[in-house]
Amino acid sequence: MTDSRARRRWLGMLVLVLAAWVLVRCGHASRPADGPGTTPAGGSPASTAAASPSTPAPVGSGPDAPLPGSYDPAFYAPQVRTHATRAGVDPKLLMAILYNESYKPHDPEVERAWQRYKPDASFGIANMHRAAFDETKRRHGFANRRWEELPDDRNLAIEAAAWHLHDLAAQLPAHRSGTYTKDELLALGYNTGSGNMLAFARGAHPGSQAQSYLDRLHANWGRSGKSVSAQP
Repeated sequence: MTDSRARRRWLGMLVLVLAAWVLVRCGHASRPADGPGTTPAGGSPASTAAASPSTPAPVGSGPDAPLPGSYDPAFYAPQVRTHATRAGVDPKLLMAILYNESYKPHDPEVERAWQRYKPDASFGIANMHRAAFDETKRRHGFANRRWEELPDDRNLAIEAAAWHLHDLAAQLPAHRSGTYTKDELLALGYNTGSGNMLAFARGAHPGSQAQSYLDRLHANWGRSGKSVSAQP
């Protein structure tokens, strides 16, 4: 849940992350095809049954090659619709947040390589931090799941993000003095935390990083609506 500054930091550290990713991939390549470790760590039966394939895009060559883990959030429109509806949040908002967070490589091994470099990094396609995930899971139906599963289980990442938005919505006051819509406030809360969200609801103005996140949300709003309304 970072914005343009984090994007620049990611680009600056790309060589380090890709080097770590290659080392991990080389280590995994020595495993037998049907041996231990070939099953994704994220999969409980209830979760993986609803999840779509999460195989990352292949790593190509040249300046236009996709980053490891590049993906189109629209591929997960069925999960977004399902979990947003269950959590009582706008599917378009949830999809727009996935688009906002899609700048980051979401290959599981790249995420873990980055997390070893930066222990407080976020995990999964919704870029959720450990504290937010642990607080959310205690209130809802996946208390037995672990934050470490998020890179492997994209369905779980979407479910957790939906319920986190639900919990943020429950904190919003009925009467707000600011100019932001409910969805804008929830996006700001997702990015900056509930305390800042409440300050924005009282009329405070976001700083440059939070404003950049909100600007990207607006830029992603149209295609998010198309993604969640398209039939599979």
